Amino acid sequence: MIQVAVTATVCGLVLAACGSTKDNASAPAAGGGNAGGKVGATLPLLTSPFWQAYNNYVPKMATEEGVDVLPTVNADSDPAKLITDIGTFLNQGVKGLVVTPLDSAAIVAGLKQAENKGVPVVAVDVAPESGKVAMVVRADNKAYGTKACEAIGEKVKSGKVVQIMGDLASVNGRDRSEAFRDCMKSKYPGIQVLEIPAEWKADKASSGLDSMLTANPDIKGVYMQAGGVYLAPTEQALKRKNLFFPVGDPKHIVLVSNDGIPQELAAIRAGELDATVSQPADAYAKYGLYWLKKAMAGETFKPGPTDHDSTIVEISPGILEDQLPAPVITKANVDDKALWGNNL
Repeated sequence: MIQVAVTATVCGLVLAACGSTKDNASAPAAGGGNAGGKVGATLPLLTSPFWQAYNNYVPKMATEEGVDVLPTVNADSDPAKLITDIGTFLNQGVKGLVVTPLDSAAIVAGLKQAENKGVPVVAVDVAPESGKVAMVVRADNKAYGTKACEAIGEKVKSGKVVQIMGDLASVNGRDRSEAFRDCMKSKYPGIQVLEIPAEWKADKASSGLDSMLTANPDIKGVYMQAGGVYLAPTEQALKRKNLFFPVGDPKHIVLVSNDGIPQELAAIRAGELDATVSQPADAYAKYGLYWLKKAMAGETFKPGPTDHDSTIVEISPGILEDQLPAPVITKANVDDKALWGNNL
């Protein structure tokens, strides 16, 4: 059994680890590795229902993977605290780390500390800009932006739409923003994209959208890059402006988000939200620990298909990412029992 110390931080989980796949053989590293010992894990924040769900999945998935989990640690949206948490784990003698970067550049310092001690790392949800990780467990965030663009573009053919962006210090925020912007430009040239940099913070989303709606009362669509923190303030801002109408009403402003939390599924059923792209909180926890366990045993990996319907790709020199599926959820499939948001 592996003992894992999990750090609770919400909004960009990074688990770095190594593991084998069905069609993608892994091999023990020279020296054999150390399959035992304590493991530290971090969460970016716990103010989002998505990260609360992920945090709850960690002990369950640890049991399934044969990993002993210590209490989680929350970085509370502070990149500096996350680095301190990593250092604390290393000083405690952990043999593996599951981390969720808040800032793709800032996390590199923590990864260096782990590398210096020979401790493997798995990054979940957010990829680092550089540094040594055994694996990144993440869905294709560019696909999030593209899928959201297409979901809005199916219903809005011209006029103004807003994207409420995540933290642009995170590769997730950049990928979603750029993909949404590029998709709109190439596929829906009649649509003007307005942007609100909200840094994964509900208050910034609320104030930013309020100001945007005052200046642009003719907005026809809103893309929320994180439904867990942006859905409620978006609905509240629309209600304050008397612009909140149900799906199907001619005055309805099309709303599309990312996450797949139960609150979003309920909003889709109620006719308040058009669609969301499901970010797999359960699979993030499962495969973060899966790859870390293998990495601690000395296994290494290469690009290719996995045995769990995903593909490992090299996203930058030396950094591999297990890109997990992220389906679009609409009224048509919102009751699918396979969706993690229906299984909490």
